Amino acid sequence: MARKFSIKEIAFQAGLSAATVDRALHGRDHVRALTRERVAAALAELESQHASSLVQGRRFTIDILIQSPDRFSSEVRAAFEAELPLVRPVAFRARFHLAEVMTEEEIIARLTAIARRGSHGIVLKVPATPAIEASLASLAHRGIPVVTYVTDIAPTLRLAYVGMENHRAGATAAYLMQKMRRDPDSRVLITLSSQMFQGEEARRVGFLDQLRRSAREVPTVTVSEGLGVDRTTRLLVLKALDRHPDIGCVYSIGGGNRAILDAFAEAARKIDVFIAHDLDRINRQLLAEGRLSLVLHHDFRQDARRVSLHFLHHHRLLPPETAIAPAEILIACPTL
Repeated sequence: MARKFSIKEIAFQAGLSAATVDRALHGRDHVRALTRERVAAALAELESQHASSLVQGRRFTIDILIQSPDRFSSEVRAAFEAELPLVRPVAFRARFHLAEVMTEEEIIARLTAIARRGSHGIVLKVPATPAIEASLASLAHRGIPVVTYVTDIAPTLRLAYVGMENHRAGATAAYLMQKMRRDPDSRVLITLSSQMFQGEEARRVGFLDQLRRSAREVPTVTVSEGLGVDRTTRLLVLKALDRHPDIGCVYSIGGGNRAILDAFAEAARKIDVFIAHDLDRINRQLLAEGRLSLVLHHDFRQDARRVSLHFLHHHRLLPPETAIAPAEILIACPTL
């Protein structure tokens, strides 16, 4: 049988003489079992290196479709632009489709255009509406893998989810809230950008589940559909403050934290504990000013690497047994 590698190459890889390798390859006598194993291992290493060299220079184009405020999507974009050039063995190129607000029809139109143009994979953060999920089903038929980011869709429609485990994140926020609250009778305001984002709703449910484990009932009120946009978020929070004079704490899932603080200031109300998500530029500044109690976050650059690994695994450019670790929940506190 023809070999890809010369005896000299195999001998160099194994650290053996060419004569010894020749005897091992031809099954001759006077070759120890350990030596045969070294030759077999050297061949396996050369095969792996050869396979890697075949894909060197290949280009993968992925599409990143995100509906979120610019403060979040710009951080995600920067993370992908920093991390993707470091990924090997292929070269990744990203096409970004970012918008603060998109209608369901606009999202479906963008997905349709991506499918028509072709893509090696889609990174997705959009609401999980029935119509959008139906559009994603057609992508699955075309063989285009989808990795959801931060918020999820039906598991059958995507390759993987990347981001912190949202129910656990909400439970973590509730545990910390219980430890930090000074007024046990104060109500907690929970803010979502939209209930159509499965990830946000999972955080809210995790938060409430953890609060229910408390010996003392903790009252809450939820506002949503501000889409994380400052103007709409501020108005929703002002209405909640007017209806509930006992609000004293905030768990901000959907963002718009400066607008939330402005609403409290406008209503002449104080915040006992304010827990938010994501270390974007604004949240870093609010932490430095001591206006947020803490921020739950995950490493955006590590997320970008996880996304690329999922796509490489899907396209069979990683060993089948490769395990991709989930995102860790990190906690950032104000600088003391």
